[in-house]
Amino acid sequence: MYARFLKRPIDFILSATALIVLSPVLLILIVVGAIAMKGNPFFFQPRPGKKGKDKKEKIFMLIKLRTMSNAKDKDGNLLPDDVRLNKYGKLLRSTSLDELPELFNIFVGHMSIVGPRPQLVRDMIFMSDEQRRRHDVLPGLTGLAQVNGRNNITWEQKIEFDLEYINKGITFIGDVNIILQTIGKVFKREDTVREGTVSDMDFGDWLMLEGKVDKATYDAKQKEAKELLRN
Repeated sequence: MYARFLKRPIDFILSATALIVLSPVLLILIVVGAIAMKGNPFFFQPRPGKKGKDKKEKIFMLIKLRTMSNAKDKDGNLLPDDVRLNKYGKLLRSTSLDELPELFNIFVGHMSIVGPRPQLVRDMIFMSDEQRRRHDVLPGLTGLAQVNGRNNITWEQKIEFDLEYINKGITFIGDVNIILQTIGKVFKREDTVREGTVSDMDFGDWLMLEGKVDKATYDAKQKEAKELLRN
């Protein structure tokens, strides 16, 4: 009953309320971000959402606050993440304030407050059919994986938590519990990045590192992801 009829209306009401209440904070972050990033303070990226009637993931545009600049080298290539991530960006990530614009995604129905985190299209391509069942529901601002290690657990563990959230049944009490745990994680600034890294690695890179895919498969999957984004 909750998952089918009540979850979406609650998401709509709560996201609308949060956007109104937090609008002054968001406005300040937009202005400061425009200065700190020397341009557009927003970050837009296509992400796989809930599967449609055709059983394929619907691609939507995720909105976040930019945490890295667009600084490039003399050849026009983006500089490494650790160079482009300035103090302002680090503050946004450690406090999860960069996620605030995702309230717009929730408001329009691309996302839910609680659900599997929307990963990259090139991450999705490396998932098995079983792992891609995480897209049977709307992706979330936070989820079971985020309160159980977030970026300090393996990719396989993340996906297992996503599937556990679906398999055990989506309930109001369960979602409230995840939201409360998330608030605690945000205040403690826990697990925002994997220890020893600036940005977490893609699923395909993780599989390569673990020796679970070869270079030929990796390259073919990356090409598949690019083709999917072009369509």
